[in-house]
Amino acid sequence: MNNNLVSLMKPSVVAIKQQEIFKFNARAKSIPGAVNMTVGEPNFHTPEHIKQAAIKAINDNETHYTVPEGNHELLNAVSKYLHDKYGLNYDPKTQIVATTGVTEGVFSAFNAILQPGDEVLIPSPAFTIYGPDANFNGASPVYIDTSETDFKVTPEVLSEVLRTNPRIKIFLFNYPSNPTGVSYTEDELVALAEVIKKHNIFVISDEIYSELTYNFKHISFGNILPEQTILLNGLSKSHAMTGWRFGVVCGPAEVVSQINKIHELATTSITSITQFAALEAYKNGYEDPFPMREEYQARRDRLLAGLNKLGFECPTPDGAFYLFAKIPEQYVQDDVKFANDLLDKEHLAILPGSFFGIGGENHLRFSYAASMEDIDQCLSKLEDFLTWEKNDSLEEKYVKQV
Repeated sequence: MNNNLVSLMKPSVVAIKQQEIFKFNARAKSIPGAVNMTVGEPNFHTPEHIKQAAIKAINDNETHYTVPEGNHELLNAVSKYLHDKYGLNYDPKTQIVATTGVTEGVFSAFNAILQPGDEVLIPSPAFTIYGPDANFNGASPVYIDTSETDFKVTPEVLSEVLRTNPRIKIFLFNYPSNPTGVSYTEDELVALAEVIKKHNIFVISDEIYSELTYNFKHISFGNILPEQTILLNGLSKSHAMTGWRFGVVCGPAEVVSQINKIHELATTSITSITQFAALEAYKNGYEDPFPMREEYQARRDRLLAGLNKLGFECPTPDGAFYLFAKIPEQYVQDDVKFANDLLDKEHLAILPGSFFGIGGENHLRFSYAASMEDIDQCLSKLEDFLTWEKNDSLEEKYVKQV
């Protein structure tokens, strides 16, 4: 490309780097037969009744523009679903916008709120889009290293960071968490809210994994601190609908109306067929997540037991479908090298924890959205890798010298 033309482009865009997780996953896909434990992609299919609703919409020629915020029947169904599931009360006429997945929800919310010089507070390790989305708007991410507090934000740390960083405008809160799988009890959320309500900031609460919570009932931050919370949710994980790209932004009416302006400029409206599929999911798919959640929990338990047997330490995930495991101390703690060598030698793809930012070093993220067969192969290949080093005289590369 003509470098003179590149120089005309927005510097904050040019500075954005391709995400490492996508590059690593592309390398894994290029290796025939590789067992891939990297992707947050349910290996279930979209429930049949949802697919049939979309097919019917196509046959009925429901293939035209909708209003930017989303089909009103759909927004009514979203409102009822969120109320029935989580006790949330959002007016479908003024407080909900349907977006192209939570990814667009984050993008539109950040664009509506942030100005150059603002800061976004992000617990880390974190999903990889949040920081670049802040940078795109001339804002700066401020990361809280949660690796010393069981990958959770504590009220004490949150209070100190907000006190010493007055330019923070958004607290980006994701739970159950990608990449760690940790979540928060109601008492923990209330304690965080007591800190946040003392500051004039937004909470953008990414709760896309809310239906995949195992150990206790998911409590939405939209219920704890509704006047400051922008809730993000959707169907990608709960109903195995990643490719449909459906999400929602919910919050105070005066805030959501501003976010809808950005959403309208970016998309006009989301795909009409996706909206009819989503309508069916929200009306008649209340129980669709249950068998998937049960299977994920069984996979979690098998993978966790296998990793512990091999000497990996990791918190038991409360939700989502990820295990964030610390590399055993007898091995050199270079997670990127470890993961790349594991892929080369055993054709097993696991993401380096450092791809997810501060606090992720020396860790690996395993996705158990894969099948039980893949999980068993993963554990077998990982065990082979840990013993292979000795046979191939690679101790100096991986094992600390005593």
